[in-house]
Amino acid sequence: MTTKQPNRPSHSLFMVEGEKDNAIWTEIGALWKHAQGDGFNLSLKALPLAKDARLVILPRKAKEQTKAEVGA
Repeated sequence: MTTKQPNRPSHSLFMVEGEKDNAIWTEIGALWKHAQGDGFNLSLKALPLAKDARLVILPRKAKEQTKAEVGA
């Protein structure tokens, strides 16, 4: 018996430039778990082109939460 996976992303992908209070967080994509259970599908809205930027993947929270509340 298979269960249908939710159509909503489980995680968000951010490009983070800078450090601590000066960091700029830009959401550039979303991840969904594979229907088989292993791995993820990744959908990108943009490519991380900034020099010295890092990629951060965080679980998505309730829709009303802002990125600042999630750690952005």
